[in-house]
Amino acid sequence: MRYLPKSDADRQAMLRALGVASIHDLFAPIPAEYRLQRDLAIPRQMSEAEILAWFKQRSRENGDGFSIFLGAGAYHHFRPVVIDTLVSRGEFLTAYTPYQAEISQGTLQSIFEFQTMIAELTGMEVANASMYDGSTATAEAVMMAERITGKRGAAVARTVHPEYREVLETYGRHQGMPLAPVSYGEDGRVDRAALESALTGETACVLIQSPNFFGTIEDVEALAEIAHARGALLVVAISEAVSLGLVRPPGEADIVAMEAQSFGVPLGFGGPYAGVIATKERFVRQMPGRLVGATRDKHGKPGYVLTLATREQHIRREKATSNICTNQALIALMATIFMTVYGREGLKELARHNLAKAAYASRQFGQHGKVLFAGAPRFHEFVLQTSDDPYAINNRLLEHGIVGGFPLRKFYPELGQAALWCCTETTPRAAIDKVEEVLAHSEARTRKPEPAEVAR
Repeated sequence: MRYLPKSDADRQAMLRALGVASIHDLFAPIPAEYRLQRDLAIPRQMSEAEILAWFKQRSRENGDGFSIFLGAGAYHHFRPVVIDTLVSRGEFLTAYTPYQAEISQGTLQSIFEFQTMIAELTGMEVANASMYDGSTATAEAVMMAERITGKRGAAVARTVHPEYREVLETYGRHQGMPLAPVSYGEDGRVDRAALESALTGETACVLIQSPNFFGTIEDVEALAEIAHARGALLVVAISEAVSLGLVRPPGEADIVAMEAQSFGVPLGFGGPYAGVIATKERFVRQMPGRLVGATRDKHGKPGYVLTLATREQHIRREKATSNICTNQALIALMATIFMTVYGREGLKELARHNLAKAAYASRQFGQHGKVLFAGAPRFHEFVLQTSDDPYAINNRLLEHGIVGGFPLRKFYPELGQAALWCCTETTPRAAIDKVEEVLAHSEARTRKPEPAEVAR
């Protein structure tokens, strides 16, 4: 009854109301060759207890308890239990969009706190109420730069997350948005000479990511100078929000597009996540999404209002600056609680843990491969090139309950047998040592014997 609420008596009553004797009479107008004359080929029905047991078994097959070295834009961090406790409260669980401010004060206040903390973290003056995810926020940031400058297109660093670039290309394909790729140098960061060559007087913005897809930290100040000298804006994408616990905020940027998933949002097979756009106050009217502001009512009591709303539901279509974006209120609330629980010093300490784990792992793994771009500063990801196929290495690691790094061949074929490895505070030292052991065996398996060994 929980899953099929219509009883036999209910079905008979509906058939009588329709004036037919049976379900077969109801479907009689459909030619016989198009009607299924047998039972559906599905397992028998299960009781509620059996269904729950079935799903628990399937969840165990998802690899719960594995050590994870996979990053590349979605990161496995510890989630304080208080997050799920608070977001499950009725005031928040059913919240979508605070259209009626007078009955949405709790939701509006949580969004206001989110905006405030994000602005402080990114070094920007204002942040919106969140967006779908980091990739769509990045694409919307580029379009925002076009509106501000009145120019078209962007110079896009190849060190930006490849899937962010794919989303941007999808946006730009039907808008006549030219995108000029910018290569990276030997240090895994934007090649400045290549950037200067890619820029024209009609380029709206330069898009970079820091820490970039290789885990290295870009020189935002230098790249901002190059962009501004040609009349372009600088858009900085951030896929790992925890990095801001240690990495200097990109204050020289004009627009920051960020993924907030690391702030207490579960991996969730890719979503839902929460994107962010933060910018300078003078650009606020071209910012997509929504903005919550603080005010006082006629009695002098504090209150919160939807100050800026740029979707077609709110304003004329020709004036709208939003496309698919919306505020991910519930997901943004998770991030707000996370930032509140950790605080300024806690986030610094968390980032230090990530940095230390990655430094140890890169030293250990580097004994059995080559750590690329080792001369550049980085956060908690690094690229390791091995003599063995990264996919084969990952298959061996799965036997030990370990999810390995992200093979880069699909997006960066020039790097050969390289993979992107990530360490967070959840990565045990024992797992790092086990990976090092597997890498050692892989290296021995693929190493070519010396001439003297062949002679023997």
